[in-house]
Amino acid sequence: MLTAINKLFQTQKENWPLAAANYAGLQQALQKEFLFEGFEIKVQFNPERIRSSLAPTDNRSVLQGRCILCVENRPSEQQGIDYQTYHILVNPYPIFPQHLTIADKRHVPQRIENRISDMLDLARILPEYVIVYNGPECGASVPSHFHFQAGNKGFLPVEKEIHSFAGKTSLKREAEGSVYYMSHYLRKCFVYESSSEKWLIEQFNWLVEGLQHIQSTEKEPLFNIICWKEETGWQWIVFPRKQHRPRQYHETGGQQILLSPGVVDFGGVWIVPRKTDYDKIDKELLIDIYSQLTLSDEAARNLCRHIVDQ
Repeated sequence: MLTAINKLFQTQKENWPLAAANYAGLQQALQKEFLFEGFEIKVQFNPERIRSSLAPTDNRSVLQGRCILCVENRPSEQQGIDYQTYHILVNPYPIFPQHLTIADKRHVPQRIENRISDMLDLARILPEYVIVYNGPECGASVPSHFHFQAGNKGFLPVEKEIHSFAGKTSLKREAEGSVYYMSHYLRKCFVYESSSEKWLIEQFNWLVEGLQHIQSTEKEPLFNIICWKEETGWQWIVFPRKQHRPRQYHETGGQQILLSPGVVDFGGVWIVPRKTDYDKIDKELLIDIYSQLTLSDEAARNLCRHIVDQ
């Protein structure tokens, strides 16, 4: 599969000018880093991601638009690889050096229920990638059409920080796997480690039950997920949220900051499509925005208790 994907990237860059230009431009993207105690946050100026930042998430707007992930609406240059019920596509507006969109062949809503096994399988067949999921109200630019994304391992700071971060609390240790909670990490973060697909699916279902209770919803709770495969098993990270966009997004004029954080931002790389906003971002702003979007301390404590009580 990796050979086929590498060939896909090569041919798409050769035959699709938009993708070629955007991947070339990504190599010149401005980036700055902010160091916190035990972790870092990177900020990338990426103007091509303006489409994602402005994407509507309300049902009316979504229904009125043409779905760019449906086969009949894709650019004629865009090719893909069939894999089970998915098309694996080169993302023409990249964040990662190699950025894939893995779209369901059907036009079905963004909802990860009953798809954790698919996510784990993708991590298994793509060992050089992390597989990521944005909830329909947590950064998904096409919430009407189910899709995962994938990007190169080693790009997101959280990948190494889950192993090195001192503020990590063990919530559960069982024969099948372990659960940790990352505290004092600006965003609430739960880490699952296991070689058992069955165990991870059970843990996910239990986590969703707890979040639905905390968020008082029967819909899919607000969260982002990152998953990858190591020799010892899967690493599976959940960032539960309380809202999608910060108040700065809805301001006007010079007070607006066009940030629409998704899974990559919660993984430690903030994607900023406007240079004026990129220049404004500092440590204090990062702390403020994370505090608006992540679970409250009380909700996180309740979720920790729920996980332990399973």
